[in-house]
Amino acid sequence: MESITLEELHTFHAIDRDIFSRLVLTFQRDIAESLLVMATWLWLEDRGYPNIIVKMVRLSDPLVDALADEAAACLSVLGSTNPSIPPNGGLPLHARVMEKEITLHVFNQNKFTAISGIKNFLNTVCARIFTDILQRVLGSPSQVIPNSPLNVPGFPHPLFGAVAIMPRAISNDFPPGGLWGWHSTNNATEDDRTMFLTFSRGFPVTEDEVRELFTKMYGECVQSVQMQENASSNGQPLFARLVLLSITTVDQILCGRRMAKFRINGKHIWARKYERRE
Repeated sequence: MESITLEELHTFHAIDRDIFSRLVLTFQRDIAESLLVMATWLWLEDRGYPNIIVKMVRLSDPLVDALADEAAACLSVLGSTNPSIPPNGGLPLHARVMEKEITLHVFNQNKFTAISGIKNFLNTVCARIFTDILQRVLGSPSQVIPNSPLNVPGFPHPLFGAVAIMPRAISNDFPPGGLWGWHSTNNATEDDRTMFLTFSRGFPVTEDEVRELFTKMYGECVQSVQMQENASSNGQPLFARLVLLSITTVDQILCGRRMAKFRINGKHIWARKYERRE
């Protein structure tokens, strides 16, 4: 399969580049937020919502700016432990433009799938197709250090992490598989797919019971179960890490909540998203 030049990549993503230019050049919106807004729209299209970015080209500046505000509200929901969602669902313009029902509940109930998918579009697409536009916004290309990523204010982002945006010549080639041969759920890290489980003291839970519970409820979803190694004085593990095969199962388990409670053989299991502590 032949490689793709940066010029061909820009041509393929001409509409995305047009909308991003309006966000950061015409409206002078925050650069980091605008990158994440574009990644959010690309993720929505990947999830089966109609071509929102294509439809924006014909819309007025105030309407595109208002759509960006709604997309920024989606990012706020993803970063909140207890989001406040208005009665109208918070995304009336998106619903009108796409002619398909969508509310902020979609983001709250698919929180970790959305974070992983947006992060992937940020790093695999946005980091490659907007470089020259970012250089115009951030300053003169002569200020760019060769072979060093652009310093984009707002990154590393507390929710989406770092992004490496490398300035490239228009003749630079890209391997096509890395751009169009991926799927958003395939790139989730093991930490993204991990749940932290806690158990009640005095009611010992086994690894087999953990596997049985989640397999019975969500099908063949378990990659591994890592029980507490140094168990309490009575030999009972009080917590475990559950690594799932897909990040979508994380959202199925939590369904927009911070913690979910389960019961097996009269014993309780509490599940929340695993967060690595350095």
